[in-house]
Amino acid sequence: MGPLRGFKVIEFGSIGPAPFTAMLLADMGAEIARIDRNDPVELGVQRNPRYELNRRNRRSIGINLKCKEGVQLALDLIRQADALIEGFRPGVMERMGLGPQACSGINPRLVYGRMTGWGQDGPLAQTAGHDINYIALAGALNYIGIKGQRPSPPLSLLGDNGGGGVYLAFGIVCALLESGKSGQGQVVDAAIIDGVTSLATPMHGREQAGDFGARGENASDGNVPWYSAYETRDHKWVTVGAIESRFYRELLVRLGLDKENLPGQQDKAGWPALRHRFEEIFSQRTRDEWVKVFEGSDACFAPVLELAEVRQHPHAVARGMFKVVDGIEHPMPAPRFSRTIPEVASGPALAGEHTEIVLLDWGFSDADIASLRTAGAIT
Repeated sequence: MGPLRGFKVIEFGSIGPAPFTAMLLADMGAEIARIDRNDPVELGVQRNPRYELNRRNRRSIGINLKCKEGVQLALDLIRQADALIEGFRPGVMERMGLGPQACSGINPRLVYGRMTGWGQDGPLAQTAGHDINYIALAGALNYIGIKGQRPSPPLSLLGDNGGGGVYLAFGIVCALLESGKSGQGQVVDAAIIDGVTSLATPMHGREQAGDFGARGENASDGNVPWYSAYETRDHKWVTVGAIESRFYRELLVRLGLDKENLPGQQDKAGWPALRHRFEEIFSQRTRDEWVKVFEGSDACFAPVLELAEVRQHPHAVARGMFKVVDGIEHPMPAPRFSRTIPEVASGPALAGEHTEIVLLDWGFSDADIASLRTAGAIT
């Protein structure tokens, strides 16, 4: 199993990036027990839980945290855990009696991972928000999109998953490494706005150096003709990213333009004409015809694929990037390891699906479980 095998984690069921963090840790082999509420949470968008793939590789316990027996049960589980993941607004866990102080009091080695949009403090800490809001205030959204048009949110990849989920997972693993040396746990305050700001570190340097333009005016945002997407004859799209001169020369050869008198690659005044010529050429063939033209080249070319196409692409197949579990294709864990190999062992768990078996595995007796059920702590 994965490199985190042997670590035990309690996840408090929530929406947003916290479940993505738990998936990353579970993919790496951590044993995660997800505490789900007995009453459903309003998510805004109803989805079939079978396809909530970020809930894979872990089991779910249904606990009533509105009764004292349920809270005590959560504490008894936390007592055995190496780490905890929660994704509520600041103060929610404290009001339930499950805040960092209460938990560290019974488990001093606990790594307490907190996921929010705005952070645990600051003037916005208690306000609601979503991915688009966090990346906007972090300055990232302003630079994403086409020049002269409104900013284009990049799904939830940049905020929720990148600046949020991945950073919390990284923070928890760092804290676990430190705890192994010091014997002490700590709180990991992962805020999406912090993570996205960190991701933008190189851009902050370039902006302060006067080397970073507005939306649609930078080399890596589609502004230049040799780093952009082009529509093909069948109204699909391809990309080129030929930044280096040798790759640019290869691009021109594959396009059949190496003999034409075109503006130079770095001739900004000639970029509109160059882009127009590229558009003309790419529109003459289908996307898949261009794939064949560029096959095996160093022109930095790739087709724009839909998700279903990704799963069937020869490179994805050759690398085993997907695995079918219960009839659903899952992306495999990343990154890869030579010895402690991560795995997708199970699909998404339904809320409370494994209550009894998890409690038995974590040392509770049949009598304990019966008593909890009678008290209304579990169903």
